[in-house]
Amino acid sequence: MPFSADAIAAQQVQERLKSIHQLVHEIEKKRHTSEQGINAILNAQEDNNQHSQIKLKNLYKAAITQAEQEEDSIRKALQKIAEIRNIKNERRIQARNAGNKESIRQGAWMKMLSNSAQTLPLFVGKINEKPPPLCGAIPADSYYIAKVGDMVAALVKVTDGEENWILAEVVSYNQHTNKYEVDDILEEQNEKSRHTLSKRRVIPLPLMRANPETDPSALFPQGTVVMALFPQTSCFYKAIVNKPPATHTDDYEILFEDQTYQEGYSPPLLVAQRYIISVKQKQKS
Repeated sequence: MPFSADAIAAQQVQERLKSIHQLVHEIEKKRHTSEQGINAILNAQEDNNQHSQIKLKNLYKAAITQAEQEEDSIRKALQKIAEIRNIKNERRIQARNAGNKESIRQGAWMKMLSNSAQTLPLFVGKINEKPPPLCGAIPADSYYIAKVGDMVAALVKVTDGEENWILAEVVSYNQHTNKYEVDDILEEQNEKSRHTLSKRRVIPLPLMRANPETDPSALFPQGTVVMALFPQTSCFYKAIVNKPPATHTDDYEILFEDQTYQEGYSPPLLVAQRYIISVKQKQKS
């Protein structure tokens, strides 16, 4: 009897969870070894003779190797976590394509979007490695095509012929017409939620967070005009960065354009890195 898609996906997730469990123990052992190496260096620094200097040099080399081995195991564990996310997302897309659409209230969607932003992978580069496209404020390459299931900002027509940038999910991409099919993230159950849009009307959202402490250039600086997802909605609006994140767990402080305030802007509101993008002028399709 063939296994169902759900059973196969569950088995794939379990295999990766087992690998993560093994890697966590491996990381702990390597971390303990690294700590011993550091302690040996500290002890050797107390001596000040030629023999101890040679020994200290060898200890430094060993400590670097130990740290690299620990880093390798951590990266392997993070890769397994990313694979689990991809498996679950692919299964969700398969279920949706089969007609099994989830009925989720807006409040639950908002919480899911917040969790998605908080758990977005953090870019941790190696020495001299620069953040790649779609990390923080770094835009996608011009030839980049967002994958099925990716979240994007999409310029769609709304009532009275107006157009808004909304949060949407990629359903498909036609290479012959250079057009996406996307679903409004909050209206997946509605048949009118699907939109066919030219590539220039779709902006891929970041796939990784940038660390302000190591890669500040991958963040929008204070005063930058951006488009940001207004809290508790699925629409992007023009805004100004009041304060960029200070740590990798922080959000941006954003000032949205709002003529009901004397200054012309709202009070500072917090918006996650994933939902901040460069301003793009509205264009005709």
